[in-house]
Amino acid sequence: MINLVVSAVKSDVLFVAIGAILGALLRYRITSQNLFLNGRLPVSVLIVNMVGSLILGVSATTIARLGFDARFTLLIGIGFCGALTTMSSFAYETMGLIDVGRLALAGLDILLNVGVSILSVFAGRAIVLILLGVR
Repeated sequence: MINLVVSAVKSDVLFVAIGAILGALLRYRITSQNLFLNGRLPVSVLIVNMVGSLILGVSATTIARLGFDARFTLLIGIGFCGALTTMSSFAYETMGLIDVGRLALAGLDILLNVGVSILSVFAGRAIVLILLGVR
């Protein structure tokens, strides 16, 4: 039994699992707030996608540039950010806007989630590169 526990601690799966638990808890905390912009555009999922993308940009760049152990990618990138961000919830909320005829809001939701997520990854990388003095 002790050997099984020791093997699990050394396992990459444990890093992913710990990160996923923490990411899922933060996602639940944020999305359970049911935040809306102007009372109509759901932004809880946008927030988790933006924050997760920013964290991914910062962590991936830091890990690569500073030569950190690759298991940090498992913990933060795959586990934490993977559980925090959510394409399925974004798609579901967008479908809900389309179903009630709010096509302009659905379009805005798509643009914001995709655009802000991509910009956040770039922003995260830029922050690390600036802090490291790399151009």
